[in-house]
Amino acid sequence: MVSVGVIIWLASELMFFAALFAAYFTVRSVTNAATDGELWRQGTSMLNVPFAVVNTAILVASSVTCQLGVFAAEKGDVKKLRMWYIITFIMGSVFIGGQVWEYAELWHEGLTLQSDVYGSLFYLATGFHGLHVTGGLIAFLFVLGRTYLARRFTHEQAVSAVAISYYWHFVDVVWIILWATIYIIK
Repeated sequence: MVSVGVIIWLASELMFFAALFAAYFTVRSVTNAATDGELWRQGTSMLNVPFAVVNTAILVASSVTCQLGVFAAEKGDVKKLRMWYIITFIMGSVFIGGQVWEYAELWHEGLTLQSDVYGSLFYLATGFHGLHVTGGLIAFLFVLGRTYLARRFTHEQAVSAVAISYYWHFVDVVWIILWATIYIIK
């Protein structure tokens, strides 16, 4: 039931991100028509695409380590589950740190939440994604904490580990689409 609940909840999250994408593309088409695309050219010219590629690779790789943790959980190997989930947590934290660094750089260049509609949409979309990643990191801490507090590894803990992996993979897929939309499609 936990897995089904997580999948239903992720469907609602999908609608949330679909609304953000709809807003992004709608505003982009309207402002590009009004400014001959200049607003988006200015905004995207400030993005550090090579850095974003590395940061994205870190997040995508964290999905691999997360899945290795799931495989360990399914086998009842709590030590390997912990190891893979700690690595996943570290990689997710590095991704968030990279986002914070990128925000500071863009802020310094003048791209802020209030600077223009491009800045507003950039920070809203990537910021909400960052909040979702942070939520996933907190969930990893809870799952890891349960494995250390319990006397033995149970089926319920394995189900929790699998459920968090659904969320983590979802957040990664959303980022890949968001990253392509913001950093690649100019």
